[in-house]
Amino acid sequence: MGISGRTALITGGSQGIGAAIAHRLATEGVTIGVVASADLAKAQTVAAELPGGAARAFAADVRDPTAVAALIAEAETVLGGIDILINGAGVFYPTPAGATDEAAYDRMMDINVKGTWAAINAVAPLMKARHRGWIVNFGSVVASMAFGGYAVYCASKAAIVMMTRALAIELAPHGIQVNCLSPGNTATPMNLDIRTKPELKPMLDAMAARTPTGVTHSSAEDMANIVAFMLSDGARAIHGANILADEGFSAGM
Repeated sequence: MGISGRTALITGGSQGIGAAIAHRLATEGVTIGVVASADLAKAQTVAAELPGGAARAFAADVRDPTAVAALIAEAETVLGGIDILINGAGVFYPTPAGATDEAAYDRMMDINVKGTWAAINAVAPLMKARHRGWIVNFGSVVASMAFGGYAVYCASKAAIVMMTRALAIELAPHGIQVNCLSPGNTATPMNLDIRTKPELKPMLDAMAARTPTGVTHSSAEDMANIVAFMLSDGARAIHGANILADEGFSAGM
C-alpha cells in the first residue's frame, strides 16, 4: 500500500475493527499505537501480537479532552510523531425514546462524537506543523439509514460524517487527508448480543433478509483492508468522503 514507515494511533484499538486495523497496518510496516479506553492490559495484548515489534500501548478515556490531549502528547513522543489518526473508539446500544436517561445519552455522544473531536483537536496542530497527516473517522450505515430504537447512535454517527466533510475542507490545504468509513453490520464484540442471543434472532433474520450478498455481517478484517486503502497513495484524491461498506444492506429492497 506504500504506507510503510508511518506511525498510526488507533483509539478503540484494543478490540473489534480497531484491533483488525492495527494488525493490517502493522503488516504494511506502520508503527502502531494501540489505545484502550481504560484497560491498558487489553491494549498491551494487542500490541504484543503485532508484527514488527515496535507497537506501543496506551489507555485514555476519550470523553475527557484533557486525557485525550495528554494521550496525543505522549504518543507523539513515544511513536516519534503521529502520521495517522484512526478514531475507532465508539459505543453502540439502544436508546429508546421515553426510556433513555441523560447518562446514557451523554455517554453515547461523549464517546462517539466528543471523543472523535477531542482527538482531532489535539492532533491537528501537530499534523499541520509537518504539513502531513491522515485522519480516518468512523461513521455507520445508520448515519444515513435510520435504525429504530437507536436514535442517539444514529445521530452520533451522522454527526461524524458531517464533521469529516467540514474538517476535510479545513485541513486539506495543510496536507491533511480526512475521510470517514461507515461500516454496515460487522462482526465485533459490540454486537455479539445481536448475533448470538435467541431473543434477538428476529432482528438477525431481518438483517439477513435485506443483505443482498448473503453475508449478514462483514468481518473486521474487511473494514481494515478498506482503511489500508484509504491511507494509500491510491486514495490521494479522496477528501471528505464517507465510504459505505455494508454488503449492500442500505442499497434498497
